Amino acid sequence: MTRRHGDTVTRRFLLIGFIAFAMIGTFAWLLWPKAPEPLRANLVAEAAPADTSGFARAEGPPSLAFPADHGPHDDFQTEWWYYTGNLTAETGEHFGYQLTFFRRALTPPDQRSVRDSAWAADQVYMAHFALTDVSGGKHYAFEKLARGAAGLAGAQTEPFSVWLEDWSVAGPAAGQARLRASAKDPTSGLNLSLDLNLADLKGPILQGDRGYSRKGPEAGNASYYVSLPRMTTEGAVTVNGRAFAVDGLSWMDHEWSTSALGAEQAGWDWFSIQLDDNTELMLFQLRRADGTVDAFSSGTLIAADGSTRQLGPNDFSIQSTGRWRSPRTGAEYPAGWRVSVPSADLLLSISPWLADQEMDVSQKYWEGAVKAEGTRNGQRVAGNGYVELTGYAGSMQGQF
Repeated sequence: MTRRHGDTVTRRFLLIGFIAFAMIGTFAWLLWPKAPEPLRANLVAEAAPADTSGFARAEGPPSLAFPADHGPHDDFQTEWWYYTGNLTAETGEHFGYQLTFFRRALTPPDQRSVRDSAWAADQVYMAHFALTDVSGGKHYAFEKLARGAAGLAGAQTEPFSVWLEDWSVAGPAAGQARLRASAKDPTSGLNLSLDLNLADLKGPILQGDRGYSRKGPEAGNASYYVSLPRMTTEGAVTVNGRAFAVDGLSWMDHEWSTSALGAEQAGWDWFSIQLDDNTELMLFQLRRADGTVDAFSSGTLIAADGSTRQLGPNDFSIQSTGRWRSPRTGAEYPAGWRVSVPSADLLLSISPWLADQEMDVSQKYWEGAVKAEGTRNGQRVAGNGYVELTGYAGSMQGQF
């Protein structure tokens, strides 16, 4: 799918495929006619078409303007706003969080028509909310689905807002935003919530070639991709009635495209790391079905002043240093990494804050908070970040 960065598919790019599968499959129950219920009437639209003709495509470096381009781009088939972060409570507890909103167009712009019903929709939304309670040794993951109609879900530019029911990100711009989400864990019965205020420190970072991130060799197989890689964060995390005052750093990715997973691509490993020298590193390693690394793997080094250096697949290496097997899916994921960027004299050892951070939602994947330590130019560096791992609980190929 980066934050969640390079001249190719990013950690978010491949979620195009994820969304295509998850939304078309999981939304089937919404699309099938049935008796209406409050805020849950059936969608009056066809499932997202496999034919992508009629949608806009990323075909070269864009001309972006902010804050306008923090908002939705409905002429593209797929879009997401991705927030992750590491937070520390005043009492010492560590938390990781993920709050993600996916938009999927059901019909191309030239086929949309004005309909009288407030329930009529040409967009559908999916959202993921996850909380990692390191001290409690538990990772919680939740998913919601809704049509972009009747106020259930949507996105707007001015003022900036993306929401799905009571999960939302809102603010005068994406660089200053308030995140809110709450859910009840069905297994433990615990009530969990977050209410966070974010403020951007570096301004929009354009991934790839000035925001143009290629997915593969085919024309138009690319996305437009923007990140806010360092956002101060403060607010509250609540676990079963206990509110923790927290602060830390967040990372936001915004990506829009009309694309698909390449024929030989089975999954990917994506990294977003925020180091204590005020620099950031994004890497994604795209894995092919035969186990080799795809040539469209990529990355970005972000300097303290916000300048960037693009990394190709030969500019970095990622080596797994441990494994963890899910007791739910049986999938075996990497659980530690050695990352090297020789041209920057950067060497990092990265490990999960908690081994079990598997997203047990409609499409299984691992996404979780990590910590990093190592050296740059012989000087010690450390920090936190997030890692996303897909294709381990079953190849992403053929799923959409």
